[in-house]
Amino acid sequence: METICVESVRNVAIISSAGAGKTSLCEALLYTGGALPVLGSVTQGTTVSDFEPEALRHRTSTSTSLLQFFWNHTQFTLLDTPGALALLGESMAALRAIDAVVLVMTEQIGVRTELARLWARIKELEVPCMVFLNGLDKGGVAYENALEQCRQQLGCLLIPMTVPVRSGGTLDGVIDVRLKQLVRSGPSSVKAEFLPMAAHLEESLSRARTQLLEAVAESGEALLETYLAEGDLSEDALREGLRRGMVTRQLLPVYAGSATQNVGVWSLLDAIVSLLPSPAERGVAHPWYGVQPETQDTCERKGTIDEPFSAYVFKTIIDPFVGRLSYCRVVSGSIHADSTVLNASKHVREKLGHFYRVLGKRHVAVDSAKAGDIVAMAKLKDTHTGDTLAHEGSPICYPGLGLPKPILSYAIEAKSKADVDKVSLGLHKLIEEDPTLEFSRNEETKEMVLSGMGQFHIDLALEKLHRKFGVDVILHTPKIPYRETIKTLSQAQGKYKKQTGGHGQYGDCWLEVVPLARGQGFAFENRVVGGAIPRNFIPAVEKGVHEAMHEGPLSGCPVVDVQVAVYDGSYHVVDSSEISFKIAGSMAFRKAIESAHPVLLEPIMTIEIDTPTETVGAVMGDLNARRGRILSVNAQDHVEQITALVPLAELLRYATALHAMTAGRGSYAMEFAQYDEVPRDLVGKILEKRKAEGQAVASMQHTSPHS
Repeated sequence: METICVESVRNVAIISSAGAGKTSLCEALLYTGGALPVLGSVTQGTTVSDFEPEALRHRTSTSTSLLQFFWNHTQFTLLDTPGALALLGESMAALRAIDAVVLVMTEQIGVRTELARLWARIKELEVPCMVFLNGLDKGGVAYENALEQCRQQLGCLLIPMTVPVRSGGTLDGVIDVRLKQLVRSGPSSVKAEFLPMAAHLEESLSRARTQLLEAVAESGEALLETYLAEGDLSEDALREGLRRGMVTRQLLPVYAGSATQNVGVWSLLDAIVSLLPSPAERGVAHPWYGVQPETQDTCERKGTIDEPFSAYVFKTIIDPFVGRLSYCRVVSGSIHADSTVLNASKHVREKLGHFYRVLGKRHVAVDSAKAGDIVAMAKLKDTHTGDTLAHEGSPICYPGLGLPKPILSYAIEAKSKADVDKVSLGLHKLIEEDPTLEFSRNEETKEMVLSGMGQFHIDLALEKLHRKFGVDVILHTPKIPYRETIKTLSQAQGKYKKQTGGHGQYGDCWLEVVPLARGQGFAFENRVVGGAIPRNFIPAVEKGVHEAMHEGPLSGCPVVDVQVAVYDGSYHVVDSSEISFKIAGSMAFRKAIESAHPVLLEPIMTIEIDTPTETVGAVMGDLNARRGRILSVNAQDHVEQITALVPLAELLRYATALHAMTAGRGSYAMEFAQYDEVPRDLVGKILEKRKAEGQAVASMQHTSPHS
């Protein structure tokens, strides 16, 4: 294997909205870099990136692919990320492993919600970036219009680095403005031709070159002085000015062409080497910050090979042949396969297995890794996505991935009762691969609940569950976890008296119930005086109340936000016991809340919606129809962010509705806010529905051969 210094390494995420041609661009970069003998096609299912059955079936990337190759004495790691909004977590995680980004854009697609969110994260992380303007081989696409659209949507100073050249209406090359050459290439040959500039192209080059020189000169005083004095900049000065302008995010270079036709790709590949930072350069400008796990003191790594070893796991793959593979960014130091290190996130020692370099589904074993490398580590026992591995003598723990939370939930049940355990095991494995999935068992509703980032995300998870674990599930709308509470003060007696042969049972207590403020839960008070109930029986009364609170009088849902006081009662010297006072407490509580005006409560969510400006009215109208209360509307770049409080019952299928209203450009995140009273006109319908569900379950249990 070629020996590479840290300066000759480039780790780059390729990011775009779905359909912009990101995977096709990765394929063309691999082809141009000599890593592939022929150019694969997304539509024909022959690309290196899309090798999982789900990606081939849907003709779109469903997981981040690692693409590693050597070109021009440089070690490349490209991360081909999915473009779908429902798979946003994959791209978010990839941004934590790289040193630069190539943003793929087209005139037809522009900046959709998923790309707007990623662009915001790229700016937040201050990652150097360049744009590849794709699809210029398509009829009716005007380069200048596409460039202007990018400029408006990204809100940056865009610098055209290549200008497309057409011959007889066909795109067949680009003018490389920095190198002052015409570069011609195509899909049938890996070689690029470098031709002198024809006279009719000189004006296009001159115009673009002037724009480039002025933008670079204005990014630094020394450069500006040189440019004003000499009217030009040397190749070295131009390159260094561009690199510095990208690091400070003053400049955003734009390369143009067609990924499927392999036009303009050589210039982009050359620019990745010439203009984007190495891991060492990125580490100087942006050290990796973490904490010392024992003292919680802040510490940093600059990404050099001389520092103690540390690495960050940004993705996990459970491969049917290799087992679990952990994609790791080695941040600092160096490490050999089969070493023992510290998992600083979990405070456990971890024995490392084999290391691999990866090209799609191909793995090549390597015996060591160093700062700046991205490698797949095999069979880590206790390490998961987001964990930090470090040298035991100098531990550091990097921040977690900060992934988006799931927004769509389904109750699931195995098609076969014999497969319940396999479903649970399979989903836990899938969550190891994709932490934006969540799987839980709701103790209250007794349902297994699967949550994801959208319908496509859930569908993919179930396809993988079937393929990898051979099980299928039935989806249902999850039950809403309603609660009950009371509106007024009430008092009641609970008297339990049972006489049998020998000792009887006797418990008698008076309880007062009072409503508490929303969210206060439960409080219990002992106001008994004069020994009406012995002190040792009071905890039994409280326990009885606790048990009775599990099922309220309206719908059988838990009772919350009540204060209960025991204030009187009586006992029998022989027959009273803890069990009799527990039953008495339970009886008194049930009677008291029945006359305390019980009401039904529902969970209310805080929802934040990003929507294009033109659909704000429709989205707000829809929220009002869903019993929502708008809290704020804020303009952010090219979207409006609406914050509202909406009942969970109205949001169970909101992902589909928002997608329809905004033509796929809207997105949202939500979290639990509070419980509020259900409007009186809806209570009857909810109670009828719950009663019918209860009867259906009872009927199934009655007719089941296992009952």
